[in-house]
Amino acid sequence: MKIMHVDASAKRERSNSRALSRYFLERLREERVDLEVDYLDVTVDTPPHVTEAFAIATYTPAHERTAAMKATLAASDALCERLLAADALVFAMPMYNWSMPSAFKAYIDSVTRTGLTYVHSEDGHTVGQLVRHRALFITSRGADLRAGSPYESMDALTPALKAAFGFLGVASPTFVDAQPLQFANLQARADALERARMELAEVAANWAKQVHATPHARAADPNNEVMTLCQE
Repeated sequence: MKIMHVDASAKRERSNSRALSRYFLERLREERVDLEVDYLDVTVDTPPHVTEAFAIATYTPAHERTAAMKATLAASDALCERLLAADALVFAMPMYNWSMPSAFKAYIDSVTRTGLTYVHSEDGHTVGQLVRHRALFITSRGADLRAGSPYESMDALTPALKAAFGFLGVASPTFVDAQPLQFANLQARADALERARMELAEVAANWAKQVHATPHARAADPNNEVMTLCQE
């Protein structure tokens, strides 16, 4: 299984989301899944933010692009190629002020590309190209945003991820949250992380079962899994 693994926490080695993403990959290996990991840390290699030149170039038909336009899109083209080449996606991030880190938003803007990660069908519909990808979002939440919490309505991260990757073809995301962390006592933090690890282990076992059932094929998965453990 080829995995595109993206980290987006500014905390680096003190990051809960990074630790949980490593934990998930370790569980996959324990499940005897042969992994090829393409790793990207967007806090180190942050994709360029959208500019006027980028916007013009991306909506210019490929055969009409100038050399300058092609140069503007080169980094985005490479990120799209890496994304499409993967069998599964593992994205790890904290929640910052109710949504995603700006570095990860820059990544989304770079990989949401007409003609590459989504295409237009003959009848005018938009067709995302990540239909076959398993996708796992590991994020962490400082506050408790679960149902019934005073902060429940302030979760802008979950719908943003659903919209962005649903547009690219991930149709049925699953969300699991590691919360509360920052604004909680030590026991509540420990409990939140343990719940996250238990759910990650379960997802790893499910992925492994699917991989072992089709060891020599990149079959489209009708039950695309997107998991979110959300702010550290």
